[in-house]
Amino acid sequence: MCRHVWGTAVALTLLSTAVTAPATAVPQAGPTRQEAQAGQAGQARQAGQARQAGQARQAGQRPLPLERLFDNTAVSDDARPAGADFDGSGASLSAQDLSAAGWVPGRSLTVRGADLTWPRSAPGTPDNVRADGQSVRVRGSGDALALLVAGTGGGEESGTGVVRYRDGSRSSYRLTAPDWRGGPLATKAVALPHVNTPGGQLAEKARLYVVTVPLARGRAVDSVTLPRNGDLHVFALSVRAESRGWTGSWAASTSGYTAVGPWTDRTLRLVVHTSAGGPRVRIRLDNTFAAAPVRVGSATVAVQASGAKSLGEPVPLSFRGSAATGIPAGTQVFSDPLGFDVPPDSNLLVSLHLPGTVTAAPVHSLAVQQSYVSEPGDHAADAAPDAYTSTILNWPLLTGVDVAGGPGSVVLLGDSITDGEKSTRDANRRWPDLLADRLREQEAVPRYGVLNHGISANRVVTDRYTGDGVSADTGGVSALHRLDRDVLAQTSVRTAVVFQGVNDVRWGASAEQVVEGLRTVAERARGRGLRVLAATIAPCAGEARCTAAADAERAAVNRWIRSDSGAAAFDGVLDFDAVLRDPGDPARMLPAYDSGDHLHPGEAGLAALAESVDLGML
Repeated sequence: MCRHVWGTAVALTLLSTAVTAPATAVPQAGPTRQEAQAGQAGQARQAGQARQAGQARQAGQRPLPLERLFDNTAVSDDARPAGADFDGSGASLSAQDLSAAGWVPGRSLTVRGADLTWPRSAPGTPDNVRADGQSVRVRGSGDALALLVAGTGGGEESGTGVVRYRDGSRSSYRLTAPDWRGGPLATKAVALPHVNTPGGQLAEKARLYVVTVPLARGRAVDSVTLPRNGDLHVFALSVRAESRGWTGSWAASTSGYTAVGPWTDRTLRLVVHTSAGGPRVRIRLDNTFAAAPVRVGSATVAVQASGAKSLGEPVPLSFRGSAATGIPAGTQVFSDPLGFDVPPDSNLLVSLHLPGTVTAAPVHSLAVQQSYVSEPGDHAADAAPDAYTSTILNWPLLTGVDVAGGPGSVVLLGDSITDGEKSTRDANRRWPDLLADRLREQEAVPRYGVLNHGISANRVVTDRYTGDGVSADTGGVSALHRLDRDVLAQTSVRTAVVFQGVNDVRWGASAEQVVEGLRTVAERARGRGLRVLAATIAPCAGEARCTAAADAERAAVNRWIRSDSGAAAFDGVLDFDAVLRDPGDPARMLPAYDSGDHLHPGEAGLAALAESVDLGML
């Protein structure tokens, strides 16, 4: 199956509003003779399972829970690798690898804001369905249907299904599942280090994916009919509930998975700056890109007095009623709602005690903010700063702070200019911070929370970080690959602003490639009911990689954004190029706005960007 270059690894859309985007093909080796022989026996076993499941879904039968329809066995015990046949060739997932990742039978897993449950099946027993038009009972209302899937046909596996609502209406969807052995690591939920075969265990990555299908907002789901594609496997599905009653006040993207510490029995005290305030708070912790779970022994929140010192006693947070929580690889957790008055435009201290040893962690690398690490021990409840004897300049694990109430959030999807490069550390003078100031100081439009999802060095169409393994590269996966996590799944998002592309053209991408990437971002986000604004790419002549050829591609992208075609793709345009350029030399930034490196605006330029935004467009 051939896949084209400029699509996302997973494209899930309502047929009437969006497209399925293709990706680069990954050739797959055929099964070995031993695997094929084992596969014949496995196919006979799977056929028996399929007959049993088929009997359970006779025509006209009411929808059934997914686990009642399981007809395939994907997971084997390492001691009995022939006990499962995921792909028809005898290969399977390792139960021990899943357990090491925290994916144990019956475990609740939150991925991209959706609550899913890993099948309760024991190794060697049916744990997934091969999509064959099954009618699955699913209840709830929300913005998306989330499915835990993988393909086993050697490439992307797609099909069309139907969502039925309790009011009798229905909508179609397109589901695409990447291959479990060759799909992109950048979009996987979890990657396991081995593949089990009857001939032994292979040191080869196995992948599982969580993909989302848009739902009709405001309608309660009654059931889902799966596509018909026997190489498309579904392990779990659920409705991703809308985050009604919450506004995102602060957020940061996971830009990589890097070596840290090592930290053993340490407490992190992370400093974050709120945009919106509210009477209750919850936090989000993400173990994105990880291969192993991480344990948080306790967590607190406080308003910062100065440095690591809190204003008053830090208040304990809980997770499903417990002070501690474990976060399986590739998943996230939300704290329970806490009655705590969060002031707008202020610094919070979020403290996380890590009782085990942590040698690598998901991080947002360019915090432009100093945070703190304690001496050994649980110091989350300390108001005094004395135990916090070292500092860090990134944000590990913490990806969001939400407050109760409010009108919702605006997400700014960007690169280092949005991330705050060249702004003063600890001063909160990134252009998203200044935009939040403007929103708070007016009454003409809702006072949205502003969520900064800029990643330094990030690109629209290509990954900097591969999405798997410990790496010093913290440029993130592409905007296309992080769109679901960093935009669509964000708390009460209403509008997305896309301000990216300069790193693509600086590193050789053509204008056509960037335009197609931006168009896909817009189609997917608008297909989920979001308002999407595009910002033109800022000038950068004089910077080493911003050659005349790169500038020509930049200018071509900007012409498209400003054109009728661009106007049709987006709900509005922010002409940041016009704001920052030198009228006498439009390829260059105005000297008054240039930080000195000719690529990043200084604080005057960042302020000009924030001031130029027509708030009514948000």
